[in-house]
Amino acid sequence: MDVFSDPYNVDVYVTGFLWILKLTAASTVGALVLGVLLAAMRVSPVPVLRGFGAAWVNTFRNTPLTLIIFFCYFGLFSTLGFSVSDEIDLNNYWLGVIGLSVYTAAFVCEAIRSGINTVPAGQAEAARAIGMSFRQTLTMIILPQAGRAVIAPLGSIFIALSKNATIVGTIGLMESSNAMKELINANGDAVIPIFLVFAGTFAVVLIPAGYGFSWLANRLAVKR
Repeated sequence: MDVFSDPYNVDVYVTGFLWILKLTAASTVGALVLGVLLAAMRVSPVPVLRGFGAAWVNTFRNTPLTLIIFFCYFGLFSTLGFSVSDEIDLNNYWLGVIGLSVYTAAFVCEAIRSGINTVPAGQAEAARAIGMSFRQTLTMIILPQAGRAVIAPLGSIFIALSKNATIVGTIGLMESSNAMKELINANGDAVIPIFLVFAGTFAVVLIPAGYGFSWLANRLAVKR
């Protein structure tokens, strides 16, 4: 463990996980917002919206995340000139957020749609009978119940997202996997301790998070 007695190595380690936390936080918000919108499209009475939602889910759910991240960098940034910041790390960060968000939103959409299917159809029919619009029925009656029903699945998706965030290292961001690679390259005789520290950090954070989502799902479960 002498590797982490060096302040520089500690800084590399901390910086890598800070990028992972930032990627996870921003991508979770983006995926949740986009996923809810896609789920609304999937159950919409408008055929065009249903088709768009289905196409999005089937496309991104069956495309490797690495390809999506590469497209964000080599397609959006290098080819089309799309840039969020002049600072390379910050620009790569936001490109990673875009890729993670659009990919994860497909899984969020299907989780929420499964939650919508758990709400008795009679509730939507009753809402329509009293004159509520589709938007009102969805936002005031269906989604609140569906959201409580899918807390555990969403938790699993967002935990997977935090691990998937390491793929952003392929476009140059110094997140945890790149940080670990740098430390191993500089300290080749301490491969196992370095790996254990990085893997242990993920475990220490994500295992309690999994139990937390399970507890929250049981606490907020809809009683029928």
